[in-house]
Amino acid sequence: MSVTLVVAIVGMIAIAVVGFLGRRRPAANLAEWSVAGRNFGAYTMWFLQAGEIFTTFTFLGMAGLAFSGGAAASYSLPYIPIACVAMYFIGPRLWKLGREHGYLTQADYYEQRYDSKSLGAVIAVFAVVFMLPYLQLQIAGLGLIIKLVTHDTTSSIWGEVLGTVLTAAFVLWAGIRGTAATSYLKDVLMLAAVAVVVVAVPIHYTGGLGHAMHTVQTLHPSMLTVHAGPNDKVWWTTSMLASMLGAGFFTFPHTWPAVLSARSARALRRNWVMLPLYQITLLLPIIVGFVGIVALPKKTSANGVLLTLTNGALPGWLVGIIAVGGAAAAMVPASVMVLGMSTMIARNVVRHARPRIQFYINHGAVLVILGLALVLDLTRPNALANLLLLTYSGLVQFIPGLVAGLGKRPFVGTAAVTAGIISGEAFVIWVTFWKIGLANVNAGIPALGVNLVVLALVELVMRMRTPTTSGGPETGVREPVPAPR
Repeated sequence: MSVTLVVAIVGMIAIAVVGFLGRRRPAANLAEWSVAGRNFGAYTMWFLQAGEIFTTFTFLGMAGLAFSGGAAASYSLPYIPIACVAMYFIGPRLWKLGREHGYLTQADYYEQRYDSKSLGAVIAVFAVVFMLPYLQLQIAGLGLIIKLVTHDTTSSIWGEVLGTVLTAAFVLWAGIRGTAATSYLKDVLMLAAVAVVVVAVPIHYTGGLGHAMHTVQTLHPSMLTVHAGPNDKVWWTTSMLASMLGAGFFTFPHTWPAVLSARSARALRRNWVMLPLYQITLLLPIIVGFVGIVALPKKTSANGVLLTLTNGALPGWLVGIIAVGGAAAAMVPASVMVLGMSTMIARNVVRHARPRIQFYINHGAVLVILGLALVLDLTRPNALANLLLLTYSGLVQFIPGLVAGLGKRPFVGTAAVTAGIISGEAFVIWVTFWKIGLANVNAGIPALGVNLVVLALVELVMRMRTPTTSGGPETGVREPVPAPR
């Protein structure tokens, strides 16, 4: 067994141990397990929210996209800063509603605002379905990291299994507190790893970053522009727009526990003011991808560019530490993703009146979801960037219902929101799995258009049938969604 593999495995175990130590006491109920008593301060919130930027996609996918598509990778730079503007105004409203009505999940919002358990279940099911590719991405990245540092496919499979088991273990044991504890370690490891790589790799292969970029400009000038091809300007614009809408309007189920667990709206706002600065760090793996254009053959696997370059530039023990940073970028985001997904299944799909049974259903869902993501990756692997964009395409369909429910009462009815979501998701599934060509347009954008048209038509029909009723239900028509005791 190589030194690199030993360091990587020990590091993965250390991440899980930190997660275990995050638990202060056994969680009494699902609320404590998923939102930690709604008592996280600004410091913890920063790491929970900023940590979502650096995932496996960031660590491997961005370098790969820069290697294969050049400047097209820059689509990832503006969408979080723009999204933070929406977050700054929408987030505190969601936090306040969550406090008032006991939300634990994304689906709780739709269920309470539209007085519809059915809509809550629809949101939960679609959220889980479209988050699975993103969760699969983390596991795929974990296996790729192990494979690239060991040059052994068998080791990569066992690395995926080990990482998945360790993630499940600390999530079940400590809930969101375990995720918070590991997020501190993850960000330190990730930033240190990428900083070392972005300095060492250009020096080793090209004599420095300036020389590398000059070579790209001389030999591959088209890579410095968003050029024709699969990652053209249409792809860049629609992918950036879909990503910005998805992040800014809280369409990801795993972003809700972080918001709902905050001690105050002020802590949230402070983070959204500072978060755009953190996005600058995404430049680092993109730079490594540009070095790969000069240093590696064109047939090199795009997703493996960063670690392939690292293997050639650094000693084995240091490559192992870099691999630990990458493993953290997979395990920690995976933990918060499965936490958000499993809580929705227990809370909004498989309902049970007894809190303890609900807690057990949640824990069972953690195992099923992680197991399914692992099986999907082992049997149906995909490109990392495409997996992420599929997730965004599906989840942006939740936006109309969220926006319509932000006021004192929803201004559209339950039937319209439900029909719009189902129509939009059906369009995404049709385009994606039947491989319908859209001239490089991200499927989520036209699907959102379909969503809005159907929503408007259904709302018009409903108002014509019941002319005395306007808008959606009054806020508080039913009792608030209770937080399990």
